[in-house]
Amino acid sequence: MNPIDRQTTIETPFSVEGVGLHTGKPSRMTVHPGNPGNGIIFRRVDLPGQPEIPAGAGNVAEVLRGTTLASGEARVHTVEHIMAAAYGMGLDNLSIDLEGPEPPAMDGSSRSFAEMLRKAEKVFQDKPREPFSLKETAFIEEGDRSLTYLASDRFEITYTLEYPNNLVPRQTLHIEVTEETFFNLISPARTFGFVHEFDMLKEKNLALGGSLENAVVINTDGSILNPEGKRNESEFILHKILDLIGDLALIGKRLKGHFIAHKTGHGFNCLLAKRLCRMVHETQERKPLGMMTFEEIKTFLPHRYPMLLVDKIISLVPGKSAIGIKNVTGNEEFFQGHFPQRAVMPGVLLVEAMAQVAGVLFLSQPEHKGKLPFFAGIDRVRFRRPVVPGDRLELRVNVLKVRGNTGKVAVEALVEGERVTSAELMFTIV
Repeated sequence: MNPIDRQTTIETPFSVEGVGLHTGKPSRMTVHPGNPGNGIIFRRVDLPGQPEIPAGAGNVAEVLRGTTLASGEARVHTVEHIMAAAYGMGLDNLSIDLEGPEPPAMDGSSRSFAEMLRKAEKVFQDKPREPFSLKETAFIEEGDRSLTYLASDRFEITYTLEYPNNLVPRQTLHIEVTEETFFNLISPARTFGFVHEFDMLKEKNLALGGSLENAVVINTDGSILNPEGKRNESEFILHKILDLIGDLALIGKRLKGHFIAHKTGHGFNCLLAKRLCRMVHETQERKPLGMMTFEEIKTFLPHRYPMLLVDKIISLVPGKSAIGIKNVTGNEEFFQGHFPQRAVMPGVLLVEAMAQVAGVLFLSQPEHKGKLPFFAGIDRVRFRRPVVPGDRLELRVNVLKVRGNTGKVAVEALVEGERVTSAELMFTIV
């Protein structure tokens, strides 16, 4: 396996101490190697039971001036800078112990984290990375703010920074995110804010640990209060890009795509991350699962000879559709009496065979495991020609409606591409 396709972690643990940017509380963070496939997991070692909080878009709890993750009652505030550093340095799996409610603010950027992660040395693990593969476009908009995802074979960001007070000039920047561009250009960019906002933020218990040592403060006339000024003319927009990377890292995959952002913050970033996670999940659900053998079918359906009328499944999209195969032979038991002089497969058994494919489709879902499917109704049945020994039935099922344990499917049987039977079946699963 090519190293670039393998998951990664660090070789050497490290610790860092400081004060949280928003809570203002002391914090000690220890970063350990992570197990393959686990992603990044925060652990609040200062709380009873040392609860774990996986870094995923589904665990986002708050997005006001920072991204907060939660699992149960446990929370970790302001995760975006360490998440950006982990992603930017090409790391997939980390176990992060926290003594305190948020990582140390450091200098308000990801630079220190990136340096420590690089020094801890990347290790390749024996598990492939899950690619982020999405061809659809995603777009969210509210007022004059917007965030768009476009398919691309690279991870690139185009960001437009704009404030109504004109204290910060309007700026647009495009950058391809690689380990080198992240380390050299993006990671040193510090968080920033306006001096007139600090009283309001502190009333909301935010920026309690903020200072000129961990944030760039913009005065009412647009000047910079920090003695050293800005690190470069693009520091503010680069920090917005840093935040976006940290929030998108909650998707949990190596990203490919062009993200076009206009005046976005953590709320928009995390909303898009959640939407992309959902779209990836839906795309995976739509992918056929491939063949299911006769023996595998028997693990889902309760039917047995002579009433098991499906030989194999050649396509199954959970909750959507399925295709099964039934090879009709002259040895079928029902041909002994239907009819002795002219063998014809009974129409009711054709309907039963199609229904059994629908049964596999639904009983293969975890929530229906071990249950039984029953007919609730049959509509629009049509028989177009007899089915006889030697025919190979292709049994197609498409879901029309599902509500709880009941639903409706459209079914059809084909022989050599010609439809021989079709119907709509209502069912219930108990």
